[in-house]
Amino acid sequence: MTNKTMMQYFEWHLPADGNHWNNLKENACKLKEAGINAVWIPPVTKGVSEDDNGYGIYDLYDLGEFNQKGTVRTKYGTKDELVEAIKACHHIGIDVYVDIVMNHKAGADEKETFKVVEVNPENREEVISEPHDIEGWTKFYFPGRKGKYSSFTWNFEYFNGTDYDAKEDRTGVFRILGEHKEWNNYVDDEFGNYDFLMFANIDYNNLEVQDEMIKWGEWLSETLKCNGFRLDAIKHINHKFIKRFAESMHEANGDSFYFVGEFWKTDIEECDAFLNEMDHKIDLFDVPLHYKLHTASIQGSDFDLSTIFDDTLVQRHPQNSVTFVDNHDTQPNESLESWVEDWFKQIAYSLILLRRDGYPSVFYGDYFGISGENAIDGKKEAIDPLLYARKQKAYGKQDDYLDDKHIIGWVRHGSNDKKRSGCAVVISNHEEGSKRMFVGVERAGEEWIDFTNTRDDKININEDGFADFPVNGKSVSIWGLADSME
Repeated sequence: MTNKTMMQYFEWHLPADGNHWNNLKENACKLKEAGINAVWIPPVTKGVSEDDNGYGIYDLYDLGEFNQKGTVRTKYGTKDELVEAIKACHHIGIDVYVDIVMNHKAGADEKETFKVVEVNPENREEVISEPHDIEGWTKFYFPGRKGKYSSFTWNFEYFNGTDYDAKEDRTGVFRILGEHKEWNNYVDDEFGNYDFLMFANIDYNNLEVQDEMIKWGEWLSETLKCNGFRLDAIKHINHKFIKRFAESMHEANGDSFYFVGEFWKTDIEECDAFLNEMDHKIDLFDVPLHYKLHTASIQGSDFDLSTIFDDTLVQRHPQNSVTFVDNHDTQPNESLESWVEDWFKQIAYSLILLRRDGYPSVFYGDYFGISGENAIDGKKEAIDPLLYARKQKAYGKQDDYLDDKHIIGWVRHGSNDKKRSGCAVVISNHEEGSKRMFVGVERAGEEWIDFTNTRDDKININEDGFADFPVNGKSVSIWGLADSME
């Protein structure tokens, strides 16, 4: 069985030309050839404009089909183009995971007047005003869709907070008042209570809302025939609802329907608790590992590489960890900017792509580059050899040599199912050096090469199954048996 590798198939500054779904369709075969067998695509639902990245959600049932918010298509294309792109991926064996945004809604069709209290943005449990009326953008009835697929319309009863008072033309965090209207308790406790994030905040204390969102999830998965969902901002959403939603999607689509959640927490204990709450039926992005990679890239040779996996999700929960180097939020100038430095990028990708544990995700921006005013070139040439090694070499038992501050390594011993598989990976964050590692007495006499092409050496495996595997300073080398010319 070939190793699974996901690609986050978008970055924040993609051109808003409506060609992204067509781009995916055209690139699918090349992605598969490179070693990608799943793609996480951006939100497919209609946002507040044709330039919206998909996180300013307007209509969940408009996938680029109706003339709403001044456009039929979304930033990424039309519904028909989306469906065709997914079919093209499925045809060659690439799974598709859809990014879904369930925390809030934006771009309402009308204002409504309702009572609120303003709360302290730094502590949402602290009320800083008397109850008063505001005018909020909370009425959604989707005139362009005219009730197709769902007759459900939204008003302030279905939200518990908003961030703008049109009556006074000012922003703030306003908690909506009414029967059973409170922040949800089953969310992150940052800022006192982190239920509210932005726009009109969906009230998951309301069972009508829960039922509608589950009905929508079932409709979306059936309409697109996708293989899973990436759940956005789940530390802000009622955890009990997230569990119910996942269970409902598994019931509708089967247990193989995949979930990965954005639970943006560096505290490994909080990640543990959330996974336990979900009965380990949802994977999480390994945010603690991302910050380790970021720190290692900043500190250079001052970072102790032997600690790189300490207190990470992939160390604690290898079966529930999606490892990544960067994403659309961590790229430069974005909300969670924590960009892994260029010199460390290939090293970082080797740490997620060539190990036994975790489900690695390659970022579009790292692979193809980042667009816009502050464009960044892609690192396809540096990542492709790692993808190749993951696809062909990185199999079997793993022995770690994480025993030095500056030079670490590991060995994958190969699998009978993959001819000529097995590899030895060695990394330096300081000077040129080597790591003596055991690859097996059955390998004695074999000649191994560096698949990163950064070293021209050829390494002969000793009779005792050991060899000294060299690496350049601040670099990575992947040693393995050259492919047969037969």
